[in-house]
Amino acid sequence: MIEKIKFHLRNMKPLDVVIIVCLFIASFIPHIVYGIQLGNIDEDARIVATVKVSGEEVYRVELSEETPQEEFRLEPAEGQYNIIEVDGTRIRNREDNSPDQLGVRRGWISQPGETAVVLPHQLIIEIHAENQDGDEIYEEEDIIIPM
Repeated sequence: MIEKIKFHLRNMKPLDVVIIVCLFIASFIPHIVYGIQLGNIDEDARIVATVKVSGEEVYRVELSEETPQEEFRLEPAEGQYNIIEVDGTRIRNREDNSPDQLGVRRGWISQPGETAVVLPHQLIIEIHAENQDGDEIYEEEDIIIPM
C-alpha cells in the first residue's frame, strides 16, 4: 500500500498539486455563497414553507415561533401518501410510502433555500424568505440555469 502511494507521489508533477489545491478550494464556493445569502436576509423577513405536488402549490405556511404544531396528510396519487409535520420554525416529511424514503430521511428543514424532495410522489417542500409585501426575496427568475 505504501509503495503504491510513493509511486503516485513520484509521478505527480508540480502543476498536478496546483490543480488539486484549486479544485479543493473551489469546492467550498457554494457553501460560501449560501452563507452570504443567508446573511443578507433581513430580520423582518418572513420565512415561508411551501409544499408542492406536481409543481402545484398545495400548502403554504409561515414558519415562526408562533406557528402551532400541525400534521396533515397528502395523497398525490392513488396508493401514495405523505404525512407532513410543521412544528414552529421547521417542517418535515414525517412519513410516506415511497420506496427509498429520501424525503423522510431528510428530516427537519428550517432555513431558506433548503428543500425536501420525494420524487416518486412529485412532492417538494421548500423554504424561502419573503419581505413584508409577500414578495420572495430570492426569486427563481434570478437563478441562472445552464441549458
